[in-house]
Amino acid sequence: MTCYSLDGLTPVVDPTAYVHPSAVLIGDVIVGPHCYVGPLASLRGDFGRIVLEEGANLQDTCVMHGFPDSDTVVERNGHIGHGAVLHGCRIGTDALVGMNAVVMDNARIGARSFVSAAAFVKAGFECPEQSLVMGTPASVKRSLSDEEVAWKQTGTREYQRLAQRCLEQMQVCEPLSAPETDRPRISDSGLRPKGQ
Repeated sequence: MTCYSLDGLTPVVDPTAYVHPSAVLIGDVIVGPHCYVGPLASLRGDFGRIVLEEGANLQDTCVMHGFPDSDTVVERNGHIGHGAVLHGCRIGTDALVGMNAVVMDNARIGARSFVSAAAFVKAGFECPEQSLVMGTPASVKRSLSDEEVAWKQTGTREYQRLAQRCLEQMQVCEPLSAPETDRPRISDSGLRPKGQ
């Protein structure tokens, strides 16, 4: 990872977290235990504080930033999809923010809620727990079922396992010029035998 201290504040990354080498962490950033930070993510703690709590994931090309004296927080087991932008907001415990969604300043996404892909959540927006939030501008569409929340939790556990896999196995390499004979496949949680 590319890591910069600023104004005497150095980013903090728990040793059980995985932060991709192409991610950028600046200043007041705290990445908690068992978190996953994907390729090209930007966590800019150059004004406010940026926090990923335990088990949260922040996927490829996501941006976390805020205004001075703000906190931008993804609470425990939060799940942030590819390309999302979080600015001075709080994402509740076990909530999901979909791909390319934008969540603005002082917005609060309730625990176990989903923000749909490409939604725009205006500054100051709040939603109750276990809500489906959609649209531009976003609004609460309905409550989520326990089955929908369980589906999200399964995906979050996969990212927690991915953090561990990456810590243990990911390494820089040169590409092959052609696929190997009987090339194995990667399942959701790692390699599986051919034909399964």
